[in-house]
Amino acid sequence: MRRLLLLFIPLLTACITEEFPTDTRQGNFEAMWKTLDEHYCFFDHKREAYGLDWNEVHARYAPMISEKMSERQLFEVLSAMSYELRDGHVNLSAAHNVARYGAWFDDYPANYADTLERIYLGKEGDYMVASGLKYRILDDNIGYVRCATFEHEFGEGNLHEVMRHLALCNALIIDVRSNGGGLLSAAKTLASLFVNEETVAGYMLHKTGKGHADFSAPQAVTLRPMPGLRWQKRVAVLTNRRTYSAANSFVSYVKGLPGVIVVGDRTGGGSGMPFNTELPCGWGLRFSACPMYNREMQHIEMGIDPDVSASLAPNDVERGTDSIIETARHLLQNKQ
Repeated sequence: MRRLLLLFIPLLTACITEEFPTDTRQGNFEAMWKTLDEHYCFFDHKREAYGLDWNEVHARYAPMISEKMSERQLFEVLSAMSYELRDGHVNLSAAHNVARYGAWFDDYPANYADTLERIYLGKEGDYMVASGLKYRILDDNIGYVRCATFEHEFGEGNLHEVMRHLALCNALIIDVRSNGGGLLSAAKTLASLFVNEETVAGYMLHKTGKGHADFSAPQAVTLRPMPGLRWQKRVAVLTNRRTYSAANSFVSYVKGLPGVIVVGDRTGGGSGMPFNTELPCGWGLRFSACPMYNREMQHIEMGIDPDVSASLAPNDVERGTDSIIETARHLLQNKQ
């Protein structure tokens, strides 16, 4: 038995190949920078988009770290470093706060008002609700569907009933403005209402190594037609800067499909599948780990341009009119 134990000792020690970061101010800084350096998926894209240099970021932020700084001061520095990625999927979570980058929507007009949504949907008894979707028929016989989130899956039976109720409409509006995302599978399910055969909607890559460019071959994201009733007429998808993450992917899936037109503002982006880990101090770190592309293999991380730009007018709320919805109605009525 003693001989066997001696034989196993080299095997066990050989498994330890990396130095573990310590729970110090410097150790947490280095752990966060290195984790992102080895696993974040948009370094090359962000370098091309706005000149991000992650090594330069390290050189700039490292002198700010001191073992004498408080936990909250450390949190502020690490949060500021994360904002250099300009990614709403990158979050640092501590007991007292969650760092979140918001310039992707804060620096732009909202182009959405819940006051106007209530006008178009009407009172509680004027619209229907199925799987979280609010829908009704507008007075020009255009169906209006408000999709505020993808946090929950859509039931096939529910979507069938939505399509049945709106079947006689001349056209359809899907409003995903200020939809912050949720389940990518839910976005695919809703998009499946608009295809009649298997359709490649985009591609996803997976990280295969620690290098910034170490990725797998592209894997197709395929839409399969929804069983039951599907939409066969024209549809307008409404977007704004808060259309993000899974909602951004939904727009990518349907844009370019026959009869689909995207109306509103550029989406907020957020095309990386998030991954969660921890720093030595126990703070949570979330970041984009798997990049997604549209069907032309173009990045959608920084947002998707609409086919027709539209925005709310300054007096829309006062007039009780949503200029983006009205632009979509005009386009659908005139088949433009």
